[in-house]
Amino acid sequence: MNASSSPATDAPSAWARFFDGDFWHSFRTSPMAIGAALVALGCMIVALFAGVIAPHNPFDLATLELSDSMLPPAWMEGGQAKYLLGTDEQGRDVLSALMYGARISLLIGGASVLVSMLIGVSLGLLSGYAGGRIDGFIMRVCDVMLSFPSILIALLIAGVGRALFPQAHDSLAFGVLILAIALPGWVQYARTVRGSTMVERSKEYVQAARVVGVPPIRIMIRHVLPNVLGPVLVLATIHLALAIQTEATLSFLGVGVSPTSPSLGTFINEGNKQLFSGAWWLVIFPGTMLLLIALSMNLFGDWLRDALNPRLR
Repeated sequence: MNASSSPATDAPSAWARFFDGDFWHSFRTSPMAIGAALVALGCMIVALFAGVIAPHNPFDLATLELSDSMLPPAWMEGGQAKYLLGTDEQGRDVLSALMYGARISLLIGGASVLVSMLIGVSLGLLSGYAGGRIDGFIMRVCDVMLSFPSILIALLIAGVGRALFPQAHDSLAFGVLILAIALPGWVQYARTVRGSTMVERSKEYVQAARVVGVPPIRIMIRHVLPNVLGPVLVLATIHLALAIQTEATLSFLGVGVSPTSPSLGTFINEGNKQLFSGAWWLVIFPGTMLLLIALSMNLFGDWLRDALNPRLR
């Protein structure tokens, strides 16, 4: 028998199994999932490559012209073709500013979600696997965190950070803002992972690992964690949209990122001051960009939750 026709070489690759699996079939047959993924991916690409795609650099003072300030969108009377979505009071191109602002919003939102996941998944694994007093203590901390509105906790942390470091560098200001958004968000991960871990720890493969003397930390990381990541990924997708909205809210209230590195929330705050002067484009376009990002993330998260639910297959 020829070695080239052996079962080992005829086995399908990982990519072939993926494209033949139920997950990919569910995605390609769901117009909502495809549309949400395309919109979210488009926003991310535009934000990440803003320095290449954007027609102008809105933060290069040498290129700004005050004579071009407060221009309406190009299709309105008084607009210019080189400023497709108009300009603000400083003469910055709104379209370019949206691309750069979306990058800041996605960066802070994504980093805060990663921090929340790291804290919540770690505490959830420990709580669900250890049980007893450790479980009780962690859950009581979660109850205390849930008794306060998350936006108030974020406002408190961001406000205290701004008061303690009024002249802080942008990187430090970003760190404080990421921490302010991440701390209220870890609770959902911890409670979700705890419930899944309590189910997994009683299964045979965990009992077998205990019998052969595998350390508990290795059991949690190598055996339990991969089996509880499904709900975590769904929660992270939805939480990303919420984190971006929280960042925009904090920036709108004046305790977010600095004006030298504005996000979408900062642009909405600045545009709100010019709203009654008729410059509606300074609020509508940043708000629409924020809506597209949040809505696409939420819709994709809803599909992902159903796709990973074995009861719905």
